[in-house]
Amino acid sequence: MPAVLWSLLFGNFMIGSGVMVVPGTLNEISTSLDVPVATAGHLISAGALLMCLGAPLLAAVVAGWDRRRLLALSMVWYGALHLACTLAPSFAALLPLRVLTMLAPAVFTPQAAACVGLLVPPEDRGRAITFIFLGWSVASVLGMPIGAYVGGTLGWRSAFALIGVLSLASAFWVWRAMPDKVKPPALSAAAWRETLRSPALMLCVLVTALYSAGQFVLFSYIAPYYKQVLGTTPGQLGLLLTWFGAFGFIGNMLMSRHIDRLGASRAVMIGIVAMAISLLIWPLGTTLVLAAVVAIPWALGCFSSNSAQQARLVGIAAPLAAASIALNTSAMYAGQAIGAASGGWMIAQGGMGLLHWAGFGGLLLAMALSAWATRFQGSHRT
Repeated sequence: MPAVLWSLLFGNFMIGSGVMVVPGTLNEISTSLDVPVATAGHLISAGALLMCLGAPLLAAVVAGWDRRRLLALSMVWYGALHLACTLAPSFAALLPLRVLTMLAPAVFTPQAAACVGLLVPPEDRGRAITFIFLGWSVASVLGMPIGAYVGGTLGWRSAFALIGVLSLASAFWVWRAMPDKVKPPALSAAAWRETLRSPALMLCVLVTALYSAGQFVLFSYIAPYYKQVLGTTPGQLGLLLTWFGAFGFIGNMLMSRHIDRLGASRAVMIGIVAMAISLLIWPLGTTLVLAAVVAIPWALGCFSSNSAQQARLVGIAAPLAAASIALNTSAMYAGQAIGAASGGWMIAQGGMGLLHWAGFGGLLLAMALSAWATRFQGSHRT
């Protein structure tokens, strides 16, 4: 892989680590700022809503920007705002800072994926896109568990500060590695209309929203869930998240290696089915060991399904990739917002033990819609 892709992978690692630092430190944020867990979960849903709205809007705003400057500046913003969050004296002060921080993921992840086609030959495009998304998998292996452990032992502010410093380092790497004058062609209004009118593309985007919502009903509150059900310590939570992340990384590696043989549509379905299996058998995780085993299929499908979905969209209509990937990113974050808000409501109603069933229902809908979307792909492939 070209050296520049490693800087984009690390950028996605920091983006993923920053997005997941809140679920990993939710117990500490709740205790430190004296708010209920369900209220602290608003950090997830509000940030995800900003990313949902920001990804397509910002894609239009930054269309003419040089990607070296755009991607580096987005990581500077991410680092600086994480550091600013550490100074928040209350939840009311932290919430708007966290929302503003999430402008960076709305820019970096979709724009990094959209410019890959200008950095590698067409025949390597699918593999390159899944490669840079390995950063999210590594974030689940290292970023989230380390953030949860640091937050549990030194406080959530220390975890945010660590993300901030490393994000600034990522900005420097991207600036050094990314060539100048990388500018994907700006999308016209006609291209946006074509994207929005494509049944194949829009059904795929809706699939992303559904499987993201299905996961984040439970994943947003995984730390308080494990603490309530299993009585986990910060160290045990870190181990469980590391285990989950390790299999997430394996899943994405396998996806990167086999997606061209399987086909992107089939690969997406395999990922969603794997996640649904975990949520179906979730009640069996009554001990730390059993909880770790039950989570394996979910981890294998969690990040690999999204990598495959990105490649699927590019394969359906490569000239519209900037728009479709931005919309897909928007759908992913919309799903996170819906899932986190729904999970918070269920917890407030005493439904912590039912979160996995709500998630399972979302994944079933995603499977059905993904199968339907496949029927339309042949009619819009460029």
